[in-house]
Amino acid sequence: MHSTESLLSICNDSIRELGFNREPSLLYSPIEYTLDAGGKRLRPVLLLAVSDMFGGDVHQALPAAMAVEVFHNFTLLHDDIMDNAPTRRGRPTVHRKWNSNVAILSGDAMVISSYDILSQTPVDKLPRLLADFTLLGQGVCEGQLYDMEFEHRNDVTIDEYIEMIRLKTAVLFAGAARMGAILGNATEAACSQIYEFGINLGLAFQIQDDLLDTYGNPETFGKEIGGDIAEGKKTFLLITACNELDADGKARLYELLESDMDRDDKLTAVKRIYDSVEVRQKAGNAIKHYYDRAIEVLGSIDRPDESKATLLSLAEGLLGRRN
Repeated sequence: MHSTESLLSICNDSIRELGFNREPSLLYSPIEYTLDAGGKRLRPVLLLAVSDMFGGDVHQALPAAMAVEVFHNFTLLHDDIMDNAPTRRGRPTVHRKWNSNVAILSGDAMVISSYDILSQTPVDKLPRLLADFTLLGQGVCEGQLYDMEFEHRNDVTIDEYIEMIRLKTAVLFAGAARMGAILGNATEAACSQIYEFGINLGLAFQIQDDLLDTYGNPETFGKEIGGDIAEGKKTFLLITACNELDADGKARLYELLESDMDRDDKLTAVKRIYDSVEVRQKAGNAIKHYYDRAIEVLGSIDRPDESKATLLSLAEGLLGRRN
């Protein structure tokens, strides 16, 4: 079995060989810039780890893993435009370094390239992989639209939020996991189980991302702290606070969010309200709930415990991340 470290090394080596160093440079340089920025490669490592768990050939699964990673990075280019984000992974975002038109076109090229990369997978697996890959792509777009719509609503429920992040974030984890299972020749039942594992892991990941956006260390988070608050995002933290506050408290919170006060001052003031109703602790409880469910599902899959060690290590790393 491969370790997470060895799978990460395999992914990074493969990314360097994708061949985006071509003309026109203005289209492909931003793609290289994005992929070279690092990151934890969670989704491709997840795909390879699942394939490995079911006895698949990791190197045969690499095209699918690379397709998932290129597609994921495409979403970041377009998300950063929509959020007007200045930094990503500690560097200027593509739309800031170049411009929005270049970021849109480079993102489009990444989507097309991801399908080209995926086409290099074994022919007998390709129809199922294409179906899963298309579904996860549609889900991400649907979730992003809900995320944007929620910015203009003050009555978003926790259930609506969970469905939004299921689509925007978790289906990419789950889709990658199921693609790995397909490449590992897993049974249909096991493919469904690993998909549920990925959904719950993705939900825990996104709620933790919400938490870190407000309470994380700006020097290690890779992007500016407080972006969700500045953009009026409906996060687990904000919705939970609104559920706990009385009418006056909720009105005060939204007054702060809609004010033109200094970004850091706004973050401090909002955090003070969050702290008053223990939002941080409630988010931690939700993260643990979905993480525990992911581990429970993984434990139910009919594979030797030793074959699950890498997935357990990956999941534990996600739960313990601080940036």
